Amino acid sequence: MKTLWQNCHAATMAQGVYSSIEDAAIVTQGEHIHWIGPRAELPTGDYPTVNDLNGAWVTPGLIDCHTHTVFGGNRSGEFEQRLQGVSYAEIAAAGGGIASTVRATRAASEDELFASAAKRLKSLMRDGVTTVEIKSGYGLDLASERKMLRVIRRLGTELPVSVRSTCLAAHALPPEYKDRADDYIEHICSEMLPALAAEGLVDAVDAFCEYLAFSPEQVERVFLTAQRLGLPVKLHAEQLSSLNGSSLAARYQALSADHLEFMTEDDAKAMAASGTVAVLLPGAFYFLRETQLPPMDALRKHGVKIAVASDLNPGTSPALSLRLMLNMACTCLRLTPEEALAGATIHAAQALGMADTHGSLEAGKVADFVAWHIDRPADLAYWLGGDLEKRVVRHGVEID
Repeated sequence: MKTLWQNCHAATMAQGVYSSIEDAAIVTQGEHIHWIGPRAELPTGDYPTVNDLNGAWVTPGLIDCHTHTVFGGNRSGEFEQRLQGVSYAEIAAAGGGIASTVRATRAASEDELFASAAKRLKSLMRDGVTTVEIKSGYGLDLASERKMLRVIRRLGTELPVSVRSTCLAAHALPPEYKDRADDYIEHICSEMLPALAAEGLVDAVDAFCEYLAFSPEQVERVFLTAQRLGLPVKLHAEQLSSLNGSSLAARYQALSADHLEFMTEDDAKAMAASGTVAVLLPGAFYFLRETQLPPMDALRKHGVKIAVASDLNPGTSPALSLRLMLNMACTCLRLTPEEALAGATIHAAQALGMADTHGSLEAGKVADFVAWHIDRPADLAYWLGGDLEKRVVRHGVEID
């Protein structure tokens, strides 16, 4: 049965630009878009259900392609400490930082992790997010990583949002492996990843390539394991220093390399050649008061697709609004509103390996879209916070 959505304008985001259709109509059939175009060209036929969108601008459902939504505890106290002059190193030496989140996550039950993560995820959903990626990486042992990944799967089952699950076991060195990073990487490769993949809990594999985390050589061992398991890879790279992690990601045809403040033009060339998406995380850039901008000119020059995500996490980006990240991407990282919206739709879909089915308003794709009561698409990056009036459709069905 077909449903007609009309009296609207559409920013289809095909090819990463607005591709606007004035006075548009959308026909959905089941979970998919059957037809989209100018209302004057609407095919004749029987439309049992007709929805009047009252002049709204319709965009694809927003996609948050990099989050750490599942975690235990709260680190707002550390935020206060840093503002009072306590360094991150001092906080970490006192047992804070990621170690505190690992302790809290390990101690929490699945139900407790689900309940806290669901609240955060619902905040993103209220902002028009219909697809989200969630990483593990605060467990750092097999049982706790499994627990996190089970919660991630459960979120996608119990909430009306599409969830992709990424295993980030190579996020940090757990305390029981102090000064034994190679041994921990071996544990990930020989035991953790094979077991978690066999249980169907993993859609992709990520790692943190940085001087305070894991070396390119260690990350490559993780990538080789993922490759043998048939899993795509992603990478946290070049956030704090230049290790050419993004070029490593490109060599393995990674879906994305994320952060990228210290990437080089050669890294950009490598990513362009491999089709690896650059995921920018303005929330972390803002929260940490960074000053090193990603090389936007090089990314544009070489045609690297640019995505924007919230990086929702307890330590460096406690961001509950992807739309606010669009503004930060424009004001802090110098994107245009059109680039920012592409970064949270079609390019975000590409960063998750979902561009064939999500991220733009095109016939045959999944019918995930948002009808925003705004004057123009740029308003999505213009307004700071707030709850813009909208109607959200996922898989062809309007949701609250």
